[in-house]
Amino acid sequence: MYDYIKGTITAVTPEYIVVEAGQIGYSIITGNPFSFSALEGKETKVYLYQNVREDSLTLFGFKTLEERFLFKKLLSVSGIGPKSALAIVASGDAAKLISAIEAEDDVFLTKFPSVGKKTARQIILDLKGKLGDVAVNEIHIEPVKQELTDGLSPELEEALLALQALGYSDRELKKVLPKLKEEKLSSDEAIKLALRLMTS
Repeated sequence: MYDYIKGTITAVTPEYIVVEAGQIGYSIITGNPFSFSALEGKETKVYLYQNVREDSLTLFGFKTLEERFLFKKLLSVSGIGPKSALAIVASGDAAKLISAIEAEDDVFLTKFPSVGKKTARQIILDLKGKLGDVAVNEIHIEPVKQELTDGLSPELEEALLALQALGYSDRELKKVLPKLKEEKLSSDEAIKLALRLMTS
């Protein structure tokens, strides 16, 4: 399984980009190939997901680990294939998407291509409470400001890191922090509670 490719982007098409590495050009399908246009001709790191079927082997590419993490989670949902998952990741904000799932907001989810009411409910059923659990392990993040983490338990500090990785600002984290401090929670529990608080 490939984790990433580092090479020169030699072509950007409406459906895929070409990355040349080791004198081989790799065709990589991305949600929005034109987002790579400014990087054409430059060395770039693209995170990969290799999809293997009986009749094809396809590489899907992502700019960030966050995008790939969400893509893989969406693939685990019954009824969602690689193209649908890619379209959702490409057209949505990660924090808003996860918040919508936690809040069971199927109306928000049906705004994505190929997602009807039934599929939206399936996404919520399969993924609610499961996206914050591994965010810290999957997404590279910068440290949370010291002022936010002073005096916190390791569990709460880890939860803040995960929430920051999902796109929440220090200002938003400060709002929910007092509530999180009230109870002794594991990092997973704190993440889930914070997501509920921020979407209520």
